[in-house]
Order: sequence, then C-alpha cells, then structure tokens
Amino acid sequence: MPYTQSLLANGFAVGYHAKAAPPTVTMPCLKAMVSGAIGGFLDVALNFNTQALQDDNIIGQFFRTGRKMVMHGDDTWLKLFPGSFIRHDGVSSFFVKDTVQVDQNVSRHLDEELRRDDWDLLILHYLGLDHVGHLGGRNSFLMGPKLKEMDEVIEMIHRSSLRDKKNHQTGTLLVIVSDHGMTESGNHGGSSFEEIDSLAVFVGLGDHTLDHASATGNSANQIDMAATVALLFNVPIPKNNIGVVIPHALNFMTDAEKMRALELNSWQLLRLLQAQLSGLPCEHVLVEDNTGDTKSVVTECGGNIEQVFCCLYRNAAILHRSWKFNRISVSNIEDYKSAAAAYYVFLRTASQWLARRMTDKPVGLLVVGISAMILSCLIFLGLVFHLNEALYVREDHQISSLKKYAFSWHLDEIFLVGATLIHVISMGSSSMVEEEQYIWHFVSSTFYLLLIRKTAQTIPADRTQSPVGLSMSLNGKISYPIISLFSVLVSGRILRAWHQGGINWVNLPDISKWLKLAGHEYVKRLWLLACLLVIILSIYVLTFLWTRRKMVLVVGFSFFIPGLMVLKYIISHEDDTSGSFTYSYGSTVSAQKIYRVLGALTVVAVVAVPWLIHIWTSKACSNGDICLSTSGSHDILKLPPLMEMRDSFYVIGWAYIFCWCLLQLLLQQPTNSLPVLLLLVQIYASMLHYCSAVPAHKHWIEITALYQLGMAGHFALGNSNSLATIDVAGAFIISRCCHLVS
Repeated sequence: MPYTQSLLANGFAVGYHAKAAPPTVTMPCLKAMVSGAIGGFLDVALNFNTQALQDDNIIGQFFRTGRKMVMHGDDTWLKLFPGSFIRHDGVSSFFVKDTVQVDQNVSRHLDEELRRDDWDLLILHYLGLDHVGHLGGRNSFLMGPKLKEMDEVIEMIHRSSLRDKKNHQTGTLLVIVSDHGMTESGNHGGSSFEEIDSLAVFVGLGDHTLDHASATGNSANQIDMAATVALLFNVPIPKNNIGVVIPHALNFMTDAEKMRALELNSWQLLRLLQAQLSGLPCEHVLVEDNTGDTKSVVTECGGNIEQVFCCLYRNAAILHRSWKFNRISVSNIEDYKSAAAAYYVFLRTASQWLARRMTDKPVGLLVVGISAMILSCLIFLGLVFHLNEALYVREDHQISSLKKYAFSWHLDEIFLVGATLIHVISMGSSSMVEEEQYIWHFVSSTFYLLLIRKTAQTIPADRTQSPVGLSMSLNGKISYPIISLFSVLVSGRILRAWHQGGINWVNLPDISKWLKLAGHEYVKRLWLLACLLVIILSIYVLTFLWTRRKMVLVVGFSFFIPGLMVLKYIISHEDDTSGSFTYSYGSTVSAQKIYRVLGALTVVAVVAVPWLIHIWTSKACSNGDICLSTSGSHDILKLPPLMEMRDSFYVIGWAYIFCWCLLQLLLQQPTNSLPVLLLLVQIYASMLHYCSAVPAHKHWIEITALYQLGMAGHFALGNSNSLATIDVAGAFIISRCCHLVS
C-alpha cells in the first residue's frame, strides 16, 4: 500500500497496532469499537443473526446530536444500528467465495458520496480482503491486488479531503481500521497475536509532522476507539466505555483541550468504577475538584483497590488544578506533562481492572454447576451398571456362561475406560484444550494397536465360526481382521501428518502446506482422485459384504450419479477453488443440484431400502447370504424381521456415510479431499474388523472406537478448539440467500 505508507512516512497519518479482544469476529469487534465495551463469546453465535445494539455507542451519539450518517458495505452495521443512516447499501459478509463484487458494490458509491456534502459521517466497510484471507490465507496471490485496491480507495478519499480543505471547507478526518487480524491460513476468531493485531490509522488530524517511527510504532486497544472518536467529534463518551483516549490522536489540540479530554475520560471511567465498587470513597475528591482547592499535595497510592483508584484520580486532579492555576502566570510544560501522565496512569489502571471485571466468571456458580454434572454422571453410571447386572443375571442358568464374558474386563476395554477418564480430566487444563488433537490421535492409535494384539492372540483358535458367519464369505482367511486394523493405523498416521493442528504448532510444516506450495494443479488432481476413490470404495463395500447383486446394482447406481455430479463440479469450476473466484450463478446452481440429489438419495434410502430388502429376504436367506450388522448371534438368522431391520440399517448407514463424504468433498478445502477419503477407509476397515472379530466385541467398545476415530478425524481436517480454524470458505456455497430466524 504505497500511498498509505507515504502518508505515514511523511507524518500526515498516525498508525496504531490496535489490539482486539477475543473473540475476533466482526460483530463483537464492531461493538467494541463503537461502544468501548468488550464483547463475549456469546456474540460469536449472535454474529450470524445480529440484533440492534442496545448499549450506548458513538453511532447513537452521532444520531442523537443530529449528525447525518451514510453506510456502504457489511450489512452488520445496518443490523446493529437500524434507522441510523440516511443512505446505505449493505452487502452480506457470509458469501466468502466472492472477493470482487462484494467490494465493487461499495466502491460504486464512492464518487457520488465524495461529491455530496449532506453527510457528517461516511462508513465504508470492505469485505474483500477478509474473503481473500479465508480462501487462500495471508499469502494468497489475490492479497497483493486487493491491498492495492484498498490503497487506491484511501488515496481517492484523501485527495478529495485535501481538495475540500483547499476550498476552505470543513476539514475531514479519515480513520482506517480493521475489525480483526488473521492467521496464516486466513481465519480468525481466536486470541493469537495475528488475530488480535488489527489496524487503526488516523489521517488528517492536523499539520503536525511526525517522523515515521512515531507514526507507526504505536499501540492501542481496539476499545480505545470509542472514547477517542467521541472526544475528537465532541460527542459524549459512551457510558459503558472502558477504553482510554489515544494520546497521539489529540496532538492537534491545545494543551487545555487535551487536559479537558483526559478529564472527561477520567470522569466517565470513575463513574463505572463507582458502579462496580460501591465503597469507592471518592466523593471528597470530586468536591475538591469543584472548589478549585490548589493546596492539596500528591501522595503515594496504596491500600485496597478502592483506595488506590481514589488516590490515582485525586493525584491527577490535583496536578490538573495546579497546572491550570500556574499557567495563568507562567507557562510550565513540566506541570502539563505531570498532569497528563497522572491522568493516563489512572485511566490505564482503571481500564485494565474494568476489562478483567467484565470477563470474570462467578466461580461459586461454576463450582456448583460442575459438581451437579459430576453427580448426575455418577447417578447415571450407577443406574446403567445395575441395569446391566440385572439384565444378565435375570436367569440363574445364564450366569455361569455370561459372567465370564459380560463382566470380565479385557485390556482394550480397560484402556478405553481409562482413556475416557483421562480425557475428561485433561479438559481442566487450557493447554490440553488447545492441543486436544494429540489426545485423540494417541487414544485411537493405541486402541487399535491393542486390537491387533488381541486379534493376534486368537489366531490359533477355531476359525470356522464368526458371530455373523463372515468367515464363510472371507473363505476362512484370518488375515482380514489384521489387515483392516493395519489400514486404520496407516490411515490415521497420514491423517495425523496432514495438518499441524492446535494452537502452538500450527506453523510447522505438514502435508497440506506442502500441497499448497506445489500448486493448484496437484491439489485438483488429488481432489479428483479422492472423489473417484470415494465412489469406488462405497460401491465396493456393498459388493464385498453383500451378495444381493440386484440390490447392489440399484444402490450402487444411486451412489454413482451424485458422485459423477461432484466430479463434474470439480472439473467445471476449478477456477472457483484456485482462489480466483468471481461469484457465478452457474456454480451455485450446480452445487444446489448436488445438494438436492444427495438429500433425495438419503430420503429414498430410508424409505425404499427396507421395502426392497423385505422382497428379497426369503431368497437371500435361502442362498446363505450373510447378515450385514457388525455383531450379533446366530439366532438372528432365524428371525427374518430382525435380519431385515439390521440389513436396512446397514444400507441406510452406508448411504448416509457416502452422502456425507460427497458433501464434504464439495464444502471442504480442496487440500482436505484425501483426509475425507481416509476417514471413509477407517470407517470401512473398522466395520470389517468388527464383523470378523472372534469373539465379537461389546457394542459399547465398537461405538466408543468409532467415536474416537471421528474425533481424531475432526482434528485431522485442520480443526481445533479455536474459532480461528473454522473454515467459512464453503459458507453458503449451495445457496443464493439465507434466512436466519431469531
């Protein structure tokens, strides 16, 4: 941004690293800038359905003082401040794929608005830079052109303000701010340095020339914007503001005006402190301030928090009065500096305490809530244990045969229970929450290693029988359980290396970063290959585990159609995914068709599969077809209705998994295509193992193991417990509009 840099280098602008408070998403950051109050993580949910801001804010102050305001850009402003603007053109921030039209819709009004003189405040909120980050990260090849475009907008506005000033019109203040930063991957929402490091540049504060270091080496808090802008435009500071007026922003004022601004900011924070601390003994300070007493002396501050705040404010007020009294007879720059420094000590101390106070949680209520949850879990586990015991000991003749199996604990079962308890305990540590993916990768891989050990111990045993007769279809090959377990471990290791997830090690090299450096052509080929293999594997699973050929043809053909549609979408809209996306109607229509077909396939599977299976059940059973569920008893073969139910659930489940995989291939980043395939491989291999395991695993073991694979897969896709890893690049890819219900 050469023009903006020239303004900073020549002292015509002052720049700040404006530290934003998490969560670093648009709506909470906008509220912080206009009200001076810190948002909460509840605002993340409200960000998708923004309501009118009820807190006191500078937009409301402008409106109440008769200022005319115009807004073009992110429609979050229109939702926060309905009816406040005389003209507006809002654009949605959720169509992340659009990086061009979303900014053109703002810039098209710029020429006309700069020629008009009927507004006092013009807000332009550009979204293209944020969208470029979500699509390709901070190093996207679109980032340079987009920054140049923003620099041209700044130059256009600044030159227009210079012309107005030359024509003896009112001066214009140009404030350039960003609501948040972004990580290397282009996302935001967390509290890392890259996410909270936002921008604030003031252009047109006056003719005071600063060196480049003074103009750029400054820092402030994002909440300081509310008090600063309010004092610059001579409107009341929002009553819930906890920010501090930015020092360099007042340099064009006279010393008396600066001191008055600091005094107003101090009064406002003192009122907040008095609301929080009922015992704040500062009334005598305000009385002294009004009487003009100049005989008081500055004292050292100590004692409890109330006494410290009163002492700090009293010292600032004393020095301020002393400066006002002395400047009548002599100009004393040291008195002014001492008074200003004392005000800033009070302001920063009060602001930091109030910020902590706003984010404090009631510890007592948290302890009560956690205790209640633990108690309810213990009661539930006790009921389950007694119910399980009553179920298995109901008949005396079954006790001897069932106790050995139902109430004996194997190593894999003990490990799962212990791992679950360790995971629950680890959630009490913020560091473990940040790096939770390591727990799931360790637990899932260790558990499947234990299954390999358990399976190897059963090799000398009788191989002719299995719980569901699968040994017949596998021709007695005991290698299938071992191979399936190894495939889960190999897939898991690749998934583990695909993304360096979490918070602390996200910048380390991984496979996804290597693919991005290799170029889009390699990523696209991998994407197509993954989609093709998902289709083949889904159909192969049916033919391998199921001998009903007609049903396989019907279900397989239904799988094949949406798979081809996704392949066509990838080939036809490759530019959309390379980052050079211009919002197109055709890509949206194609995605909508895929979405409808996948939805219809799922519904048809639920409705039609049970009916078709019922027709072929008699013939299938007479031909010795296997049952499709993962575990069960041979007695189930004598109950056709139960066989139909279990087989129906199997086919419906695979239809759901297949549709989920295709949907993920459509919505995920292209580099995540192979992880989606590997997750499908893990699910298939796990089901194959549970079908052929001798003896059969308990149901809760199977469910827990699949849950662990799902959690490990969630983190393997690049997700974490930070909001910054939420990938919104696929948002609204299948819709042209959205309707949110409050």
